[in-house]
Amino acid sequence: MEYRPLGTTGTEVSTICLGTMTWGEQNTEAEAHEQLSYAVDQGVNFIDTAEMYPVPPKADTMGLTERYIGTWLKGRQDRERLILASKIAGPGLDHCRDGASRHTPEQLREAVDGSLKRLQTDYIDLYQLHWPARSANYFGRLGFSPKDRDDIMTPLEDTLEALDKLVREGKIRWVGLSNETPWGVMKFLQLAEARGWPRMQTVQNPYSLLNRTYEVGLAEVSHREQCGLLAYSPLGFGMLSGKYLNDQWPEGARLTLYDRFQRYLNDAGKAATADYVALAREHGLDPAQMALAWVNSRPFLTSNIIGATTMEQLRSNIASMEVTLGDEVRAAIEAIHARMPNPCP
Repeated sequence: MEYRPLGTTGTEVSTICLGTMTWGEQNTEAEAHEQLSYAVDQGVNFIDTAEMYPVPPKADTMGLTERYIGTWLKGRQDRERLILASKIAGPGLDHCRDGASRHTPEQLREAVDGSLKRLQTDYIDLYQLHWPARSANYFGRLGFSPKDRDDIMTPLEDTLEALDKLVREGKIRWVGLSNETPWGVMKFLQLAEARGWPRMQTVQNPYSLLNRTYEVGLAEVSHREQCGLLAYSPLGFGMLSGKYLNDQWPEGARLTLYDRFQRYLNDAGKAATADYVALAREHGLDPAQMALAWVNSRPFLTSNIIGATTMEQLRSNIASMEVTLGDEVRAAIEAIHARMPNPCP
């Protein structure tokens, strides 16, 4: 396993981060514990979760993923060597705080206390804002409209000051963003520097061979501001494994089970996936490992968040650390991207 700096914290995290959003929906508690133990044994020290998990989010399962992690943590003696990340939900989740989730001081405290209780820990290492508490272009939307309503917006100053208090109390160590824009990242960093509040250390956004929009504005921010990317959906919900090609719908697979995850199933996404899978096979590579190895190689990456529903998938995903892509493969990837840029933003 390789390790990279977590922003300016002085702490290093594994290049592979264990994602958890299927636990409680597609995975049992025992399966979650098995994944956690295996990943840690392979050198993974970074675990990412959220108060709203598992996904798809539902009122009767919300928080279950954190509970599974908590029952695993309770039986271990190595909490201090693990970097545990969680997130507060933003506006729009009907069953979270009566559908009025905001990043206000009161709600941040409520969310942190709830996560700490479920996780059975005294502190969260990295606490992230799951998506902006304002109108912005995230979750597959590229264009920003100045006519969008901003009545859901929580002033960034209020949010950051509240996070500062939680850091001072020892409930969280560091803070980060998710599904954020270049304006949002830079504004938070500006406020932190001006007010002496905690700086954002990471940005957790989608990034894969099918969605490289992070490179347009945020990659430079990550590089120059030491606020690195935590890449989620690095396989495009499994698309880049090739298992959905030719209208195959594997039993129990995420895109087979849930209609809501369709952003990777458009015609352009299917065409690009077919080309990437063919490239991998031409060079004797596993398509999923090639896609993950490419993300692992990005200079602005802090950690690559993998998710798996089976131990076979988990073993293969973690083993992507052993894959090095040659110049010919890298050039071919860029050629495919040039023909079909960002088919699944």
